[in-house]
Amino acid sequence: MEFKDILAISGYPGLYRFVAQAKNGIIVESFDTGKRMHAGAHLKVSSMDDIAVFMHEGEARLIEIFRKISELENGGEAPDPKSEKDALFAYFEKVLPEFDRSRVYQSDIKKILQWYNILLKHNLLNLEEPEKEEQKKEAAEKDKAQPRTSQPAGSAAKKSTPKKTSSQGQKIASAGGGQKRMSVSTKNK
Repeated sequence: MEFKDILAISGYPGLYRFVAQAKNGIIVESFDTGKRMHAGAHLKVSSMDDIAVFMHEGEARLIEIFRKISELENGGEAPDPKSEKDALFAYFEKVLPEFDRSRVYQSDIKKILQWYNILLKHNLLNLEEPEKEEQKKEAAEKDKAQPRTSQPAGSAAKKSTPKKTSSQGQKIASAGGGQKRMSVSTKNK
């Protein structure tokens, strides 16, 4: 599962997996309960790939923070998100020393630690280095960019269907498997 398919929904606990597009929103599945629900267009849904933490200069992507937590914890669980405020800030300062304390709140740190533990529990932490991810993407793009050699160079990809005329002189055009009769005059104008 890709990091962009893991979602956080404002006002709802835990993380969700994108299942399908619905008429007025999306269908998601909770990692905790396994239940599916409709997340309407009125809800704020954020992809893990889009979330970042404010730093004094710039932002740190969530995957980078998860990578640092994993290094600090040697691949184990993060501390309890229900710890006291001072303990949470002290821990997060070890993880990301340059984070902006005036714009990152205790609730933000709690969510990040909860999300890390959920992803770790479900073996969804893909902490590959960005260079490796980019190399995989480049290789996939090269495969797509290479022309297919199964068709001869001179053959046309689009096949035209011959026009047929009915016994009454009307043209019949084939449209996607079914046939439609078109009232077209065969007289010269």
